[in-house]
Amino acid sequence: MAGTDQFVETVKAGYQFKGASVKIGVGMLDGKAVPGADVNLSLKMMNRHGLIAGATGTGKTKTLQTISEFLSDAGVPVMLMDIKGDLSGLAAAGAQNDKIKQRYEVLELDYQPKAFPVEFLSLSNEKGVRLRATVSEFGPILISKILDLNETQSSLVAVIFKYADDQKLPLVGLKDLIKLLQYISDEGKAEIEKSYGKISTSSTGIILRKVIELQGQGADLFFDEPSFEVADLMRTTSDGKGMINILRVTDIQDRPKLFSTFMLQMLDELYASSPEQGDLDLPRLVLFIDEAHLLFQEATNALEEKIETVIKLIRSKGIGIFFCTQNPQDVPAPILSQLGLKVQHALRAFTANDRKAIKTAAENFPETSYYKTDDLLTQMGIGEALVTMLNEKGIPTPLVHTLLCSPRSRMDILSPAEIDQVVSSSKLVAKYANVVDEKSAYEILTEKLNTAAGAPAPAEPKAQKKEDGGFFSNPIVKSAARTAAVTITGYITRSIMGALGLGGRRKK
Repeated sequence: MAGTDQFVETVKAGYQFKGASVKIGVGMLDGKAVPGADVNLSLKMMNRHGLIAGATGTGKTKTLQTISEFLSDAGVPVMLMDIKGDLSGLAAAGAQNDKIKQRYEVLELDYQPKAFPVEFLSLSNEKGVRLRATVSEFGPILISKILDLNETQSSLVAVIFKYADDQKLPLVGLKDLIKLLQYISDEGKAEIEKSYGKISTSSTGIILRKVIELQGQGADLFFDEPSFEVADLMRTTSDGKGMINILRVTDIQDRPKLFSTFMLQMLDELYASSPEQGDLDLPRLVLFIDEAHLLFQEATNALEEKIETVIKLIRSKGIGIFFCTQNPQDVPAPILSQLGLKVQHALRAFTANDRKAIKTAAENFPETSYYKTDDLLTQMGIGEALVTMLNEKGIPTPLVHTLLCSPRSRMDILSPAEIDQVVSSSKLVAKYANVVDEKSAYEILTEKLNTAAGAPAPAEPKAQKKEDGGFFSNPIVKSAARTAAVTITGYITRSIMGALGLGGRRKK
């Protein structure tokens, strides 16, 4: 084993950065913290993506919380996927105790309890800003990938979207897509085949069943209007702090398809709507996906390939993505290879498979003369981790066993009353509160069929009353503008992006 002085010099040389950086911990050797071996995090390199892994109870969620605090202080907006519901404490100041006092003395840092600016988001009926998107904004390519369709079925979905564009049929919710599938399988089959070619009713039947399966996971709550604008994730406070957006999805843990559908759509939208930035001093947004195995456990090969493509390209937009999971093997190897920062908390070896997984995890780290990595992975304490990242030249830093900083915000959840207080002070909650129920494909096709059958047309749907924001904020005007834009540019834009493997949502 190399000596302590050499260890300090190695850490200093590896973790000193020219740009903005923050101290996230101190290096450890032979199980003890070594003064002067400061482990810093380069904020400029946070768009190189990362992994936070470790067994339950080893402190990985608190590491996620701590890094989010550093980013917010630096003016970088953050989005957190809060699967377990234990990140709301970011909105309240922490409290010092003997353990924290002792840790910060070892770290040679001053512990200052602090609350951070938080926005709660929701995909369901949780309190917070409601996130929605329309079927039309997803586009045929992403819808086909989500539904795991084969090439023949995917081409049929492309025809369906083209027909909807040509006929000015807004595809807002899943009910619109279902109604259109039913229409082209029955009354409208001859009309469509005349202009677009033969339609296989067996294929439309399979697609219909898969859409209904997605609907059964509660996706109707997500596919609706008004659509969420991803620019609202990139806000800062009046004093320059980055907003921490917490997506509370504790009530959809048993609906992984809904969660993965949202994640893919959001990544697609972020990529499509964000300009090329090159190397920024600070990222524009950093996303943390907690319990990342939920994103991949039902993902098809096509979906994994799409995530890999976005991961490779989105860093040039100034956006970083971090996966937080129990075992690095939860993340597919092609995606794992794209993650520059690795914070590996302890793993547990209870079975032969566990021991094999630990050896595999150890092989993913840079070689080191200071540790026997596979042994250390099972011996680290709570709040300790093996850390390596990319330096400003894109070279991996030395592997360091690190005693990490603990959060300055509350390491517990908010009470319901405290959550209500945060939600009530939000400007975005009101912006996205009311569903805009305008005429879409479902109503238009129903009216068409009723007219053909001699039945009276259904009553026009009424939009929810919203605050008057002028002519262009009127829901009817916005709906008409959206329909026109879909007709003129939708299919062409989706086709071009589809050729790159990135087709999907586009703001109209």
